[in-house]
This record gives sequence, structure tokens and C-alpha cells, in this order.
Amino acid sequence: MRGPTPRLHGDVGQVGGIEVLPFGLLIFVVGSLLVANAWGVVDAKLAVTTAAREAVRAYVEAPDGDLAAVVADEAARSVVAGHGRNPDRVRIGVAHDGDEPFARCVRTTVTVSYDVPALSLPFIGGYGDAFDVRASQSEIIDPYRSGLPGSARC
Repeated sequence: MRGPTPRLHGDVGQVGGIEVLPFGLLIFVVGSLLVANAWGVVDAKLAVTTAAREAVRAYVEAPDGDLAAVVADEAARSVVAGHGRNPDRVRIGVAHDGDEPFARCVRTTVTVSYDVPALSLPFIGGYGDAFDVRASQSEIIDPYRSGLPGSARC
């Protein structure tokens, strides 16, 4: 008859592979940051699409060409800020078909761009510029509106 087996002492019973746990944790953290950044790009695309739509609407409804660019810029920045994004990262471009001036029936395209940071950390902010998210919307200036000189050509 054998007696009780003595417990193992020293390193004999240690489980191998415990040194891999920090690498697994590192991969989890990097993967989480990658997924969060991907969602940040999708969210920014939603924000700039909405900002472009509101900016072109404000532009074509403005009373004159001088005020139109200012109103479009304010509309786009307020939409981006409403989506929780930094309005200082927004760039806005306005183009008319055929480089015509602000007038009835002129198709206007507003392009809104937003620089998505490479790394976004809560309460700290974003670092770097990884992606340039861009959206364009187009409308014509109302041919029947009052206050604009000339007649409708469309």
C-alpha cells in the first residue's frame, strides 16, 4: 500500500504559457481601439452628410450670394457640433455649375470635409489625422423665389 502523494513543490506544477497573457491583452486593447476608430469614421460620415445637406439648403435659401456662404458655413458647423464632433475640423467648399454667380436656377454643390483623428480617447480628444471624410450635396437655387434679380432660365 502506498501512502499519500506529496504535493509538488517549486516550478514543477506551473502551467506553461502564462507569459502570453500580456500579449493577448495588448491585442484586445489594440483591436478595441481599431473597432472604435472604424465606428468613428462611420459616425463622421453620417455627420458630414447631414452637414452638407443642411449647408446646401441654407445656401440656396439665402437672400444673396454674399450672405449665402456665411449661412452655409454656420449651418454645417452647427450640425457637426450637434453630432458631438469638433466644428473646427470642418472644411466647406461651394461650387456652382459653370462657375455662374449666385442666381436663379444655378445648381450649387456644397462639399463638407471632416478630418477624423487617428486615435480618439475619451476625455482627452483625438490625435493625428487618419481619414478625410467627405460628403457632397447639390440643389438648384429656386427659380420662383423673390428677392433675386432676373428671370428663371430653367
